[in-house]
Amino acid sequence: MQIRPKTTAILVDGSNLYAANKALGFTTDYAKLIKFFDGEILRAVYFTALAPKEEVSSIRPMVDYLDYNGWSVIQKETKTFIDPITKVEKVKGNMDVEIATVAMELAPYVTDVVLFSGDGDFRFLVESLQRRHGIKVTVVSSIKTRPSMIADELRRQADKFIDLVDLQPHIKRTTTTPVDEVQEPVLRRRFNFSNGS
Repeated sequence: MQIRPKTTAILVDGSNLYAANKALGFTTDYAKLIKFFDGEILRAVYFTALAPKEEVSSIRPMVDYLDYNGWSVIQKETKTFIDPITKVEKVKGNMDVEIATVAMELAPYVTDVVLFSGDGDFRFLVESLQRRHGIKVTVVSSIKTRPSMIADELRRQADKFIDLVDLQPHIKRTTTTPVDEVQEPVLRRRFNFSNGS
């Protein structure tokens, strides 16, 4: 049996990571995030729901930055609806199906998946990646927030759990803008991106 070289897919549930960052009081530098995970990164994918294009969104510049700097961005428009019970207007932008679909599409081509999410709905996805494809799944979220950002069942299912607090020294943004070392050609060569970058 031939052992495949380590090849990783990084999947970021944007709203989940944003909430964890906010609870922990720091902002992620996405260039440093990729740099932290050594080896060949087949794909680094950021999933987010955005307000319709005609509405102003503070996240749109960051999404554009990611799109041009080594990340694949999967986005969809948020939907607004009135809760039939409370009659309160709510915004919906769940990306669970998109994350699960991309994970299964990438599964035959990777040995490792790093999932930035604490959503317990992903437990079965993680189990399927492990069982069907023999993939090592690392889940990144936090148990140090109040309340904890990670579902216990997802943490138990993961091959490895990394608390976002422990990554903070390595991935915290220290510049005032998201433009940093990801634009340097040296970094692009080191990671041998396979997603067109």
